[in-house]
Amino acid sequence: MVLPIPFSEAFFQKEFESQRPKPKDRNFTSEAVEKTIEKVKKGLKNKELAWLFENCFPNTLDTTVKHKMIDGKPDTFVITGDIEAMWLRDSTAQVWPYLPLANEDPKLKDLLAGVVNRQTKCILIDPYANAFNDGPIGSEWEKDLTDMKPELHERKWEIDSLCYAVRLAYGYWKTTNDTSCFDENWQKAMKLILQTFKVQQRKEDKGPYKFQRVTPVLTDTVAGQGYGNPIKPVGLICSIFRPSDDSTIYPFLIPSNLFAVVSLRQIAEIFEEVIGEEEFANQCKNLAFEVEEAVQQYAISNHLNFGNIYAFEADGFGNHVFMDDSNIPSLLSLPYLGCCDPEDSIYQNTRRFVLSTSNPYFFRGKAAEGIGGPHVGMDYIWPMSITMRALTSEDKDEIKSCVKSLIETHGGTGFMHEGFHKDDPKDFTRKWFAWSNTLFGELILKLYNEQPALLNEVV
Repeated sequence: MVLPIPFSEAFFQKEFESQRPKPKDRNFTSEAVEKTIEKVKKGLKNKELAWLFENCFPNTLDTTVKHKMIDGKPDTFVITGDIEAMWLRDSTAQVWPYLPLANEDPKLKDLLAGVVNRQTKCILIDPYANAFNDGPIGSEWEKDLTDMKPELHERKWEIDSLCYAVRLAYGYWKTTNDTSCFDENWQKAMKLILQTFKVQQRKEDKGPYKFQRVTPVLTDTVAGQGYGNPIKPVGLICSIFRPSDDSTIYPFLIPSNLFAVVSLRQIAEIFEEVIGEEEFANQCKNLAFEVEEAVQQYAISNHLNFGNIYAFEADGFGNHVFMDDSNIPSLLSLPYLGCCDPEDSIYQNTRRFVLSTSNPYFFRGKAAEGIGGPHVGMDYIWPMSITMRALTSEDKDEIKSCVKSLIETHGGTGFMHEGFHKDDPKDFTRKWFAWSNTLFGELILKLYNEQPALLNEVV
């Protein structure tokens, strides 16, 4: 649904008044985050860019987190914005840019540990669910034809949901050296992740998961009586949905399989160095190697115009889908997630493909160019794709162009959105989408720390 934009020329072009909630209305305040905002604002010559950073970077903390102590442990529930539910993927991505500040702010560190703890609880409720309620309150999707529970908001099986939970736990540990989150429940959750990945290789049978929805929207339901289109078991892991929450065409979703390789090796490292379970660590490493080998064999193909590239999806029979989606993991985002070296030749070929009109979801219009996807529809560019293009680029001109594009396409609101029309940034979806806001903040902070002169060349 395309939402109207509350637009005021007074704040947009003249004063750049903060669009954050008043301090008393903010869900959470971090001294380290506030100091970072002030520092970056002072260092930016472009006042509109400084205003965007001030609005976007703290948006997750300002508006989406519910932090408390439960049984003596921190617990943090994170909604996506205008949807009152916690996605494993989004919640990690929303708080990820705050990790570097965790050691400067004990309150922020506790909040991050609370997200890890809450994600652990979610996985133990159902490893196949992508989105959860804050308690057993039911959902508008409770009549979906799958094994719904009252704690679930939605039950779309997406590999990346579990990978993101691993990413946050691993990143938190590496940043803080705090191992308190790796308790018995967390260890059970990691073992459940390994089990789920193995089951969804479907070597023996289709496994327990299936999903259908009574809907006219094709991407919201699943072919093959809820199991997806046929696959040949070759070692890859089935993902019935993409990180966009759209159903896959071929169940071997390649960016998510590569993300799983990274996650399995991170789990293995924790179990070796912290928990001391060598046998389980080896099981994780073995599966990572198997999936990685299968990607090399079944997911790389010679494109007519770009040479050998990664397919977006495959089925093990030799069929491929050549496209990319704006949601992360995407093919574009592979280096950002640690899935490959940015200079890898296959990645570079793939990158040229996904940033061209040979990718059916790459749109170029009067306002901007970027990647969208089926979730919102044709001609809608997702700001996240522009941000990710900059985060995975080493070309200064390309990075500056991306930042300039993001400044020009917030539609007068001071925030990033889900998608905007390629010809009109004021025609956008989701006025409150914290992941997109925080990812933009991550980019600007990274550039401020690493290439401050580049930011001040953006006019």
